[in-house]
Amino acid sequence: MSKTSIKRVASAAGAALAVAAAFAATFTTAVAQTRDLSVVSWGGAYQDGQKEVYFKPFVAGGVKLTDEAWDGGLGVLRTKIKGGNNTWDVVQVEADELEVGCDEGLFEKLDAAKIGGAGRYLPGAVHACGVGAIIYNLVLAYDGDKLKAAPNGWADFFDSKKVPGKRAVRNGAKWNLEIALIADGVPKADVYKVLRTPAGVDRAFKKLDAIKADLVFWKSGAQPPQMLAAGDVVMTTAYNGRITAANEKDKKNFKMVWKDTPYTMDSWVIMKGSPNKANAEKLVEFMGRPDNQAKLPKYIRYGVTSKEAAAKVDPALMGELPTNPVNLNQAFAEDVRFWIDNSDKLTERWNKWAAAK
Repeated sequence: MSKTSIKRVASAAGAALAVAAAFAATFTTAVAQTRDLSVVSWGGAYQDGQKEVYFKPFVAGGVKLTDEAWDGGLGVLRTKIKGGNNTWDVVQVEADELEVGCDEGLFEKLDAAKIGGAGRYLPGAVHACGVGAIIYNLVLAYDGDKLKAAPNGWADFFDSKKVPGKRAVRNGAKWNLEIALIADGVPKADVYKVLRTPAGVDRAFKKLDAIKADLVFWKSGAQPPQMLAAGDVVMTTAYNGRITAANEKDKKNFKMVWKDTPYTMDSWVIMKGSPNKANAEKLVEFMGRPDNQAKLPKYIRYGVTSKEAAAKVDPALMGELPTNPVNLNQAFAEDVRFWIDNSDKLTERWNKWAAAK
């Protein structure tokens, strides 16, 4: 075969590959554009409640929707977007994930006018890339039927002699370092001031060392009530709504300590490049309506973010909400900026600490 023929064959082959690639890209885009709207949350009792209050009524309006659960993590979101294989549209994220993900371009910018207007929500709930979904606390939880002497706070959680047995914490640095310092005598108002120093971080890990032999780690919010129910642990950190949900659904007698507990707000975001952006905005707007949000605490006791929703919540449920002043005044706000600035290095240290025996 002549060089000219070879060139023609190569050129034809290249053109064929280009056509195939273009067809594949077009096909992938077409599939993406025709897939159902997807919403991703935290699973368990919380997502069960969301299905009743938000997802099923929204679907009744004619939009097809699928829901999935995840355990969080910026790495997951980065892989979804940068890997080009994202199948998620609306996702509930933690506060630091919202900030960092927005800065990194993982989420669509939010048009407040399309989600009911910024005035619908509590101050601070509307962000450039998201809008507040719930307000919740990480509480100290225990089984009132098994632990007769009620723990008074984090000092008891970190005292294996006073309260023998296994205790569980979320597998990560966030919130564990804070409660360790409080257990070691740091006032809640000074926690992040202390944590911003190397000595403060060392102090928190040293306090964790004291109970490391008795620690069990959980990953998803559904696990702490399961651990309590099975008798695997005598105490655990837990999301407050998961505990009240277990009491109602499974007839448990789990108790919570609100004193010196961190509270925070999760937000809804729309993933960058979502082919379902218009319907995603409609879903977020639907979930932000006061009448809809007011129904959520019936299923799980989390605070709502719509200004008018709180007044519509059943008064009988208010005592167990994080936004109840009695509970709120005992707690402290998560310092989102601290975790944005320090998450990577503290997560690395936590992982090494947790893996070491």
